Amino acid sequence: MSKTETKARAGEGLSPAQDVSEAMQGFVHEFKGFQADLTTKLQQTEERLTMLDRKTMTAARSPLAGGVDQGAPHQKAFNAYVRSGDDDGLRGLELDGKSLSTAVNSDGGYLVDPATSETVQSVLNATASIRSIASVVNVEATSYDVLVDHGDVGSGWATETSNLTETDTPTIDRITIPLHELSALPKASQRLLDDSAFDIEGWLAGRIADKFSRAEAASFINGDGIDKPMGFLAHSTVNDEVWTWGNLGYVPSGVDGSLTADSIISLVYALGATYRANASFVMNSKTAGLVRKLKDNDGRFLWSDGLSAGQPAVLMGYPVLVAEDMPDAATDADAIAFGDFASGYTVAERPDLRILRDPFSAKPHVLFYATKRVGGDVSDFAAIKLLKFATA
Repeated sequence: MSKTETKARAGEGLSPAQDVSEAMQGFVHEFKGFQADLTTKLQQTEERLTMLDRKTMTAARSPLAGGVDQGAPHQKAFNAYVRSGDDDGLRGLELDGKSLSTAVNSDGGYLVDPATSETVQSVLNATASIRSIASVVNVEATSYDVLVDHGDVGSGWATETSNLTETDTPTIDRITIPLHELSALPKASQRLLDDSAFDIEGWLAGRIADKFSRAEAASFINGDGIDKPMGFLAHSTVNDEVWTWGNLGYVPSGVDGSLTADSIISLVYALGATYRANASFVMNSKTAGLVRKLKDNDGRFLWSDGLSAGQPAVLMGYPVLVAEDMPDAATDADAIAFGDFASGYTVAERPDLRILRDPFSAKPHVLFYATKRVGGDVSDFAAIKLLKFATA
C-alpha cells in the first residue's frame, strides 16, 4: 500500500499539488528502472553480435578434398571431361545456343563452355589478322551468301511535256562463301591435368587461339579456297586503269622491286572516295621498314607512329595493319594492300567451338582436337587496291 493511500485512510488529506507531485515521483522512479533494464538488454545483444561477427570474420581453413565447388555446372562438367574424360556431367546438360554451353555432338566431341569460347574469340579478334578489320558474320549454315549491287537505279531529267524513257535496272551478283573446318591439336600430360591448381581452361583457350590465329591469318591473305578460306591475294589482279569486277586492281610502284612516296599517294587515290573513309593499309614488317623511310617533298615522313600504346601506326592518315603473311617487297610482288576491308572482305564462321579428348594416341600425353567452321572471301572487289612493286 502506497504512502498516499495510507495517509488518505488515516484521514490526512493531501492538496491536489501534493498528489500530482507524489504521482510524478513514482513515475520517474519506475521509468528509470525500465531504462536501466533496457540498457542492460541492449548491451547483452551487442556483445552477442560482436561475438558472432568475430566468428564470421575468422579466416576459414582451406577446404579439403570434397569441398563444394562454386563454379557453374557446365564449367565443372567441362573441367571433369578435360581432366579425366568423365562425360557424365556433359551428357546431363542441355544445349544453350546463346551461351554455347556444353553438349554432346554426334561425332563424340563437345562444345566448349562459354568462358573458353569467349577467350578464344577475343584473342582472335585482337591478333594482327585481316579478321580485325574485315566484316565478321556468324552463320548456322554451311555457307554464307553476299549479294552485291553493281549499279544504281537509273534516273534522268524530265519536263512537263517530255516522254518518259526506261531507265537502267541495277544488276545483283551473288558471292558464296563456303565454311571450312579449322582445327588445332594441343596436348598436355595427364599429370599436369591432374594438378588441381592448373588453370585448364586458360591453358586450353590460349593454345587453341594461338593455332587458330596463325592458320586464319595466312588463309585470309593467301588461301586458295581449297579446304580453307579464299585469301584476297589469291584472286587475279589487273592494272587499275583497266580494272573489271572479279579482279583486284593494282597500282605500279614505278620502281622495280621498290616504291616511292608518289606511288603511295597514287595507291590511296586509286581507291574510291566512298571506301577511303574506312580504309587501312596492310603490309608485313619488312615492307613497313621501307615505307617508314619515305618522305614528301617537304622532307616530312609519310609514316607516323600511334599517339598512345595500342593504337596502330598511321600512313598518310590511314591506320596500318602489320600482317606478316603479306609478301615481302620484291619484283612484281603485291606487297601493300589498301582498302576498306570491312566492305571488301567477309569472314563467315559458325559460333560453336568443339573439343574432342584423345588420351590414347600420344601416351602419356592427352591430345585435344579442337575444331571450328570458318570461311572467308572478297565480297567487294572495288573496295581493295594493291601496290605492285613493278614499273608497270
